[in-house]
Amino acid sequence: MLSAFAVLLSVTAVLAYLNERTLRLPTTVGVTLAGALASIGLIALDALGVPGLRGWASELLRTLNFTEFVLNGILSLLLFAGAMGLNAGQMLRQRVSILTLAVISTLVSTLLIGFAAYGVFALVGLDVPLMWALLFGALISPTDPVAVLDLLKRARVPPRIETLIAGESLFNDGVGVVIFLVLAGLAGVGDHHAPPGLTGALTLFVQEALGGMLFGAALGVVGYRMLRSIEQHAVEVLITLALVVGGYVAAAALGISGPLAMVVAGLFVSATKDRAFGAETRAHIEGFWETTDQVLNILLFSFIGLDVLLTETTGPQIVASLLLVGVALASRWISVALPFALVRAREGYGAYTVRLLTWGGLRGGIAISLALSLPESPYRTHIVTATYVIVLFTIAVQGLTIMPLVRRAVEASGEASPGEGAPARH
Repeated sequence: MLSAFAVLLSVTAVLAYLNERTLRLPTTVGVTLAGALASIGLIALDALGVPGLRGWASELLRTLNFTEFVLNGILSLLLFAGAMGLNAGQMLRQRVSILTLAVISTLVSTLLIGFAAYGVFALVGLDVPLMWALLFGALISPTDPVAVLDLLKRARVPPRIETLIAGESLFNDGVGVVIFLVLAGLAGVGDHHAPPGLTGALTLFVQEALGGMLFGAALGVVGYRMLRSIEQHAVEVLITLALVVGGYVAAAALGISGPLAMVVAGLFVSATKDRAFGAETRAHIEGFWETTDQVLNILLFSFIGLDVLLTETTGPQIVASLLLVGVALASRWISVALPFALVRAREGYGAYTVRLLTWGGLRGGIAISLALSLPESPYRTHIVTATYVIVLFTIAVQGLTIMPLVRRAVEASGEASPGEGAPARH
């Protein structure tokens, strides 16, 4: 395991270096595409008769286990770091729009994509049961906070819009994981077996979601009291690390949402850091988590790029996946526009915001991790292939074309973007 991770880390460093030296694309986009190109190179060398390269790479990725690496590894750190880097006060002021989008949009998108995927798979001759199609809808609906936050750092989005997009992405990730677990339990394919009926499913949803948020708040309170009582940055970094890693493991043991717990805990630390840390300690803590976020971010998207093209696929799976790219985009627009109508007039967002939320809705490692966590079955490869294609499309196509939309959004809003009178991060 250690040697496999060392290889991945070394390859990632090379890919990130090449991106910064030549392509200079946003990190998530550049490293993913560089990893995909490296995978194409391995496939080409394998086709030319160079023995063992493709098999070696596939074995390396199997050894690391993408699902364990993300869901039970770096996800807690990434979510906490992302939430900690945001303005918690601004998120609190926009809580109605953020939570409305995170919950309603994710539920609507799950249903839209699930039923449409059921039809698309049948259209190309692939037999996928409705419940598995709904599982696909649940895992592909949430936008990936890792990809979105990296994009926002470079996009110079007005702070209020940045908070809306980042907040929705952080929370809809947790909500999407909960929906996935509930559906997996109902389908009998997960570790969480939901009680029978709609009431049982709703009970499990509330337990996971509300329990996770309450537990995250409790972690935040305990962490704040410990951090406020000392002033030694190495120890305080250690406390925040224990808060994240230990808290995530404890949430899993309690049967509540670890992702939502980490988001709430990170926001609590963000809201109280002026009181919890001295100036020097705060600089060390923020520097540590920002660097950790960036390094793990690059590592994750290198993993995606290397993994995505080494998966065996069939013609019907590719056709279905390409059709589902359009389905995912249309469902994202509908699922954002419907709940957004409830909050737009109240909070004064411009019409461009729905377009920005739709096209900026990147998918990433969490969707792939959930797809790969599905048990072996005749349907699993169909869902995994479609997930890979949609993730690669959102990162490569949407990620590379979002900047012109952001510029038009800034012009339409009349709001200052970071570097033009408003700070990017707080």
